[in-house]
Order: sequence, then C-alpha cells, then structure tokens
Amino acid sequence: MSKTPCAVLLALYCLLAGATGEVGATGEVGAEAAAPAPFSAHYDAYWKSIAVGTSDLQLERDAAPDHYIYTWTITAHGIFRIVYRNPVTQKSWLQMQDDVVRPVKYHGDDGSAAVDLDFDWEQHHARGTSAGKAVDLPLQNGTQDVMSIQVEIMLALRAGNLPHSFQIIDNDEVKQFNYTEEGRAQLRTPLGDLQTIVVASQRTGNNRILRMWFAPALGFVPVQAERTRDGKLEFAMRIKSLRR
Repeated sequence: MSKTPCAVLLALYCLLAGATGEVGATGEVGAEAAAPAPFSAHYDAYWKSIAVGTSDLQLERDAAPDHYIYTWTITAHGIFRIVYRNPVTQKSWLQMQDDVVRPVKYHGDDGSAAVDLDFDWEQHHARGTSAGKAVDLPLQNGTQDVMSIQVEIMLALRAGNLPHSFQIIDNDEVKQFNYTEEGRAQLRTPLGDLQTIVVASQRTGNNRILRMWFAPALGFVPVQAERTRDGKLEFAMRIKSLRR
C-alpha cells in the first residue's frame, strides 16, 4: 500500500466534511421541511477499491425541543485496526433556529487528537480547543461545523433551496466551501434502486471534490459519498442499511 493505515483513516475521517487538509424543484416545500427526521445509517468505507472499515451516521433528537445530535463513527477493519483499535468519531449538537441548522457544540476525535468547540451565537464566537491549542473564531450567521453542514444540506434539498456556498469551521479555521447541485442519478444499493440528487462541494482553490448522493425517498439521507482529487477517487462510503 502506498499509504499507511493511519494516513488512510485520517483522510476518511475528513471525508464527509469535504475537509481539504493533507493528513429546479428538488424537494418538498412546507413547514415540515424544517424538522430533521432522525435516522441511523450503516455504510461500507473504501480507500480506492480497498475496504478499510465501516461507517455509521446517526441523527437523533436531543432532550430539548428542536435540538438534535448528529454522530459519525468510523470503525477500522483488518490491517487498519493495528492503528485504530477504537472507533474514530465526530459529533455535532445542533439546534433548529428560524428553519436553519445552528451548531451548538462539536466534538471530534481521530484517535490522536481531539477538537472541542462551543458556539456562542449571542457573542458570535466559536471557542474551544483543537489538538490542545485554544480556538476563538468569529461566527457569521449560517456558519456550520463539519457535521452540522450535512443536516443543513439535507434540509435545503428537501426545501428545494440549496445555497451556493457555506462557511464551515474545520478544526481551528473558518473555510469557504462552494456547493453545486449536479443533477439526479439512479443508484443500485442494498436498499433497492434509488433516485438520488448529486451534490458536489469544493473549497475555493482546492483540487479535492466531495460528492454526495442524497435519496429523496429516504428523507434525503446520504446513500453514497466519494472524494476525488484531480478526478481520481480517493475515498468512498456506500450505504448498507438504514433505520428510521
């Protein structure tokens, strides 16, 4: 292999966010579009054509009204368990505010370093730590963390109103990502043949592109994700099962 298990799993850890570090009517318009539907989805994870483990996404309601928890867990298989004996995780605590997703708290742990952020929307600052270093970043309305952005995209697609760009806090930086709805695609999956909407995201000036396939029939849950660099596939997730 040209990459160590550590490098592969670290890159997969960044897949859903589209993180770029080196280590027409499309939906339903209405009041219910502002309420995320809880789900639990299980995926196979690949580096190129090599299965490296499994991945799980779970959106669940939190105790307070209009609050949710969105969790992504990666479990390594085979040789990759030499480095990652425990799952790596990312978790976002979020709130629906005026029909928009607002992150409240974020935690990420890749097995070697952790990120913890608290979002203060009254003072418009995100504060916390990244790899042991203090973080204090200004917040603009609509800023997301690397997990809450996925819920915001699902809701935007369901409302038929996908914004063209987002500010996303990744580790200790605010990054600008551009989003493009590329059309529809039919996918054959273990859940059956699914009509999907393909959304691409890319950081300005970066050659990595993240594409995600969202299934309207499943409440716009992502059923596939692929990250490419210079047109070549790096990492992918493909759905295996779904509970709602």
